[in-house]
Amino acid sequence: MRNVERYPVEGPNSLWQVYKTVSRMKAVRNFIFIQLARYCPSLPLKNWIYRHVLGMKVGRNTAFALMVMVDVFFPERIRVGSNTIIGYNSTILAHEYLIREYRLGDVVIGDNVMIGANVTILPGVTIGDGAVVAAGSVVHKDVPPGAFVGGNPLRDLRVDKWQPE
Repeated sequence: MRNVERYPVEGPNSLWQVYKTVSRMKAVRNFIFIQLARYCPSLPLKNWIYRHVLGMKVGRNTAFALMVMVDVFFPERIRVGSNTIIGYNSTILAHEYLIREYRLGDVVIGDNVMIGANVTILPGVTIGDGAVVAAGSVVHKDVPPGAFVGGNPLRDLRVDKWQPE
């Protein structure tokens, strides 16, 4: 199970109550800077925005590809190690707003990790050092160091020997 904090809500679904959990100004400010970073061609500038404006922990030589979407409301709950690649159009979430509750969870991505394009990483997961996540995957549980995983649901893709079908 993912490591998330659960907060029950009364009344309409939790998304209607989002501004009780995060200020409107923070949401607007983060949205503007995340959009700038998504289109920014300069990796050092992009990492500077993530570190110094959004409060994320980002290691040295980490590369966020074009169009990566980080959590708008809680980017400070995202940590990415050194020499890691986050693929094109991937999404990293630290929150989930559901019908009767919302959930928050830290996302920890280790060193030398490769995240393929169009991956969605849900709140409360840890991806270990040296892991590879295949394109198009939904990371809904922790990924051990050195693992090669993919799909939805996420599963181990490593095989000892390739066999033609």
